[in-house]
Amino acid sequence: MNTAKYRILCVDDESRNLALLEAILMPMGYEAVAARNGKQALEIIRRDKIDIVLLDVMMPLMNGFDVCKEIKGSEQYRGIPVILVTALTSTEDRIKGIEAGSDDFISKPYDKGEILARIKMLLKAKELNDRLSSAYKNIISLTSFGENIIKTFNPLDFNLISKIDSVVSQIIGRKGDAPDKPQTVIVNILNEKGGHDWYYYQFISNNLTSDRFNPNISFDLSKEEYSRVSFYNNLEGEIRFKSFVEKLKAFNIMAKNMVCYLSYNISIFALNYGRDINEHDAAVLDSLVMHTLFLRSLSLQIKEVEDALTYTVYALARAAEANDDDTGNHILRVGIYCAVIAERLKMPKNFVDTIRLQASLHDVGKIHVHPNILKKPGKFTDEEFAIMKMHTTWGAKIIGDHPRFAIGASIALNHHERWDGGGYPNRLKGGQIPVEARIMNIADQYDALRNARVYKPAYNHETTYKIITEGDGRTMPHHFDPQALQAFKETASKFEEVYEKLKG
Repeated sequence: MNTAKYRILCVDDESRNLALLEAILMPMGYEAVAARNGKQALEIIRRDKIDIVLLDVMMPLMNGFDVCKEIKGSEQYRGIPVILVTALTSTEDRIKGIEAGSDDFISKPYDKGEILARIKMLLKAKELNDRLSSAYKNIISLTSFGENIIKTFNPLDFNLISKIDSVVSQIIGRKGDAPDKPQTVIVNILNEKGGHDWYYYQFISNNLTSDRFNPNISFDLSKEEYSRVSFYNNLEGEIRFKSFVEKLKAFNIMAKNMVCYLSYNISIFALNYGRDINEHDAAVLDSLVMHTLFLRSLSLQIKEVEDALTYTVYALARAAEANDDDTGNHILRVGIYCAVIAERLKMPKNFVDTIRLQASLHDVGKIHVHPNILKKPGKFTDEEFAIMKMHTTWGAKIIGDHPRFAIGASIALNHHERWDGGGYPNRLKGGQIPVEARIMNIADQYDALRNARVYKPAYNHETTYKIITEGDGRTMPHHFDPQALQAFKETASKFEEVYEKLKG
């Protein structure tokens, strides 16, 4: 046992006894702290770190029994072992000491060997108890950490660096003196270019700081002992980490003990705990790393699915335009227009992202409209126009009723409805029209006016803006949701930018 780190509080009102205890303890590497009475002893315990108390019973101001009761009655300090040192030998006095909560007794005059043996035994028990308490706290902390991850996890917005920051905060987080926490955490992450980025974390003034640095360290990750969590209490004696320790010294990082997880994609090194580390510390790091890697894997899988979904949506939308006069970029532009208006209306981010994608499906029902009608240069007959109007209901049926495509289906069905009730297919009016369709109505109208059709020329931005905001008889302001129209007026310059960028 390394005794140099243990501080033993010796409480006695006689200087001769304090000097004798110090003479016994100091040569063994213990730090002896003296108190002349019970009140002074309690002040020291509240102020300083104390590992064990040697407590005389018969003292003025406050006897040893009462001091022991104070210590053991405190949730914060009850884990400190107390040895009553007394000349009292009666059974009644020993019962009184047990009732006060003492952990052991030593009778005066005491034997050096007995004192050291009892101290060693109780310190070992305290260390095991502290480990158990630390493990329990870690379990509670990990449970809370996991619950928070579940509540806040968004696979489509997963950021590995941000998640690593929270993991490191969990590992290193502290308030004041915390010997069960590491002083430093170093993280190595494989970046998108195939290189490795290094981050150095530490606590400064109770705030977690993070800095990039480049220690130029590499590991042979093909070795079996790597790619798993390991711990080392004497890094100087570990040949495999010799280069690692030496290179860290160039950054004024003196690595003493360490828990680490090594892999090709991510490595984490927790350094310089204020005590010997063990398998429990390794288990904590392993759990935190596995949390992160699982979420990263889940996020990547979901993003792959979302990318495939996006591709499928655009493929279906392009298929619908195969026989139309619109270019392929029309479906991209109207989605962006809708997102611009939705953001201006302060719609939720999820709504904005969804309408940006699913607006492209607005005309998917045209797959069922004959090309001769879609490309007719003149005015539609009543029969032809009735068929053309059916693309709204056909589109909604094609998309179906899956909850993920509710906005797309709503847009397909209702994007030709008008605020004044003069639209189709159901002549909805005002607030009866879903908001996504009201937004799409303006977006689709703007793009249709900007593009040349077989029956009309392409209009420039200024003319298009004037038609939508002032009307030309065919298109009138009262056709549109007033709030959506106002949002268009306030963002019209963005519409022009989008069209010019994607007009090819």
